[in-house]
Amino acid sequence: MPAIVSAAALSRPVLLIALVCGVLLATTLTLWVYFGTAVFFEMVRAGWVACF
Repeated sequence: MPAIVSAAALSRPVLLIALVCGVLLATTLTLWVYFGTAVFFEMVRAGWVACF
């Protein structure tokens, strides 16, 4: 049994999660810049209301 365990199996899911978070953050910032803060927050609020 090797003394060192490879982290290669863990790195792929972590990389995928980091990629998804980065895309969500970039999308959020892009919409905020494009629509402005007031419209952006109204869109987010309307989305939450539609979901719940």
